[in-house]
Amino acid sequence: MKYRAVIFDLDGTLIDSLEDLADSANEALAKHGFASHPTAAYKKFVGNGVKQLIKKAVPAGTGEEIADSILADYRIIYNNNYVNKTKPYGNIPEMLGKLRAAGIKMAVCSNKPHRPTNEIIEKVLGKGYFEVIFGEREGVPRKPDPAALLEAAEHMGITPAEAIYLGDSGGDMISARNAGMCAAGALWGFREREELEECGSQVLFSDPLQLVEFIDRNNS
Repeated sequence: MKYRAVIFDLDGTLIDSLEDLADSANEALAKHGFASHPTAAYKKFVGNGVKQLIKKAVPAGTGEEIADSILADYRIIYNNNYVNKTKPYGNIPEMLGKLRAAGIKMAVCSNKPHRPTNEIIEKVLGKGYFEVIFGEREGVPRKPDPAALLEAAEHMGITPAEAIYLGDSGGDMISARNAGMCAAGALWGFREREELEECGSQVLFSDPLQLVEFIDRNNS
C-alpha cells in the first residue's frame, strides 16, 4: 500500500507537553485544596480530553460541581501557560520537513480543545505543515471514534487506506483501526509499548525519522 498522508495525534506524539499539562492541573487542584500529582502520573491522565483529565486527577468521590469548578480553573490556567515548557520531540521538525518535501499530506487530530491545538501548533511547530488541524469540537465525537480522522482524510482528498495515523496511546491505535488507517505507534510518547500492541498497533517507531523510512519503503 502506498501512503499519501499522515495524520498525527498531538500531545505525546508531536509535542512533549506533559509538564505544562501537569503544572496547570496541579495549580487548579491546589486552588481547591487538593494534593498535586507527580508529573509522570499525568501520562495516564491525558489523551481523552480535558474533562477526563480532571476526572482522573481529582480524588475519588469528588462531587461533580467541584470537579467542574476545577476544570474551569484548569482551562484558564492552561490557556495562559501552554507553551511554558512544551516543545517538539527530538527529530519531529526534521520528520515534518522530510514528509513535506516528499509530497506527503499531513494533518493533526487531537482530543485537546480546538483553539489551543491550533495555537500550540503554530507557536511550537510553525505554520505550513498541516492541511488540516482538528482539536476537540462541539458535535464531533472524540477519539477513538473515527469521525475526525475520516473528516481529515476527506479534506485531504485521500482514502483512509492511504493514510497512516501516528499516536502514542492505545486509544490512538483503536482510532486508526476504526478509521481503516494504518495504526502507527510513537514509542517516545506518554504510554508504553504494551498498551500500543494490545490495542492493535500495526507498526511501532522509536524515532520519528523511522516514519519517513517506512513510507519510503512502502511507496518505492
